[in-house]
Amino acid sequence: MSATFVQMRDAALAAEDSGFDGVWTWDHLRDPDDDGGGVPEAWTTLTAIAALTKRVMLGPLVLNVANRPPGVLANMAATFQQVSGGRLLLGLGAGGSRRTPYAVEQQAIGHAVDADAVRAQRVVDAIALIRRLWSGDDGFLRPDPPPPIIVGGFGPRMAGIAGAHGDGFNTQAFHPQLAELAAKAREAHASSGRATPFVMTVFAGLEKRWLERESRARQMLERVGVDRLILLVSPPFDAGEIRGAGRLLGASR
Repeated sequence: MSATFVQMRDAALAAEDSGFDGVWTWDHLRDPDDDGGGVPEAWTTLTAIAALTKRVMLGPLVLNVANRPPGVLANMAATFQQVSGGRLLLGLGAGGSRRTPYAVEQQAIGHAVDADAVRAQRVVDAIALIRRLWSGDDGFLRPDPPPPIIVGGFGPRMAGIAGAHGDGFNTQAFHPQLAELAAKAREAHASSGRATPFVMTVFAGLEKRWLERESRARQMLERVGVDRLILLVSPPFDAGEIRGAGRLLGASR
């Protein structure tokens, strides 16, 4: 959905002022509804927002690893950690399949939309390279601290990749197999032998049921063990709505 940077900036500041813990942008280069408005690039927008905010965690929901060489992405993330004071949650994903409207975007910038297995393996390879470069052994900038890598997806393949190679998994809050995907991701993470914490995040629309701690929707997330709920808002963004949601969320804590 199209938005201007000013709209995104104002929404981010309203979210921080009203008590939300994080601000996320999406990694698309055009509006899939093709309204002609355009979409600000995710990293550039996040970096500007990082310079304007002080407290909220920041992240892309999620970066398509095909859009940026992983080695360049490693340095971008390490740089962002300096700019933000260590507030990055690095969301990575395989990008939209041929069945989604985002295939048009990839074709427009000269990228082939590969089969699901190929795109999934690209995420695995990207994470491996990013972690190696973050070690500093090759003379690349080392992030301090290394940001958690949150892998986005909607099925068991990506949940397994998230657990085996990432530090978290992100999917839809109302996914019909949410509990199964969360369990698969956590089992894969435990089997990986890595001692880092594993973060389960989900996304949903900005609705009252997600803001009230005792609601059935929130209780469902607690049973699954969700660590972070991401609430999506659409441009042009209503700062008053965001602040009101923040007050309601604060009252339910």
